[in-house]
Amino acid sequence: MMRKVLPVLAVLTLTAVASASTWAAEPHEPVDHRFCFTCHGTDGMGSEGIQAPRLAGMEPWYLKRQLELFRAGGRGKHPSDIEGMEMQPMAVILTDENIADIIDWAGTWEYKPAVPTLTGGNVERGQQLYQVCASCHGAEAQGNEAMNAPALQGQNDWYLVTQLKNFKAGYRGVDPLDTYGAQMRLMTSGLVDDQAIIDVVSYINTLGR
Repeated sequence: MMRKVLPVLAVLTLTAVASASTWAAEPHEPVDHRFCFTCHGTDGMGSEGIQAPRLAGMEPWYLKRQLELFRAGGRGKHPSDIEGMEMQPMAVILTDENIADIIDWAGTWEYKPAVPTLTGGNVERGQQLYQVCASCHGAEAQGNEAMNAPALQGQNDWYLVTQLKNFKAGYRGVDPLDTYGAQMRLMTSGLVDDQAIIDVVSYINTLGR
């Protein structure tokens, strides 16, 4: 199955890179919102099918850092991070002005919490596991800019599960440029298996914003 899927992903990525290169042919052009709509949705709520997270309501400082990290090659380079590898060529052609435009534009989306999709999680156990996360992300998962920790509440639960798995497996947070990702890798060491990840994200789903 993977041998069939990977060539398709490669074609999609190359096609997207070609489109993105055309879009950014000039040193700086106004951001075409369709560039982000394709994956993140017309309402900015993300797409589970391609693991594109919700951008609506995402903190501008966090979005900026991630776009810059993708652009610099500090994220989306591990061959097992399929979704990250699709995003990295999208960001590599962005100028500082493009990134600023995207952040301003994304800020026009109204915050709406993503609809929970997880099942089979133990919320009580997840609450216990989350206490380690709370030191950076806040007791209500509201995020903390001073700690460079984004809000987790309201984010797509399937995306949180994937990223926690990526951190734990070493697919994310290993590049020297990603200093905050390295901290996250350390924090995920307490999540001993996939069930623990599902449990902690199930608890995050109970927190309001």
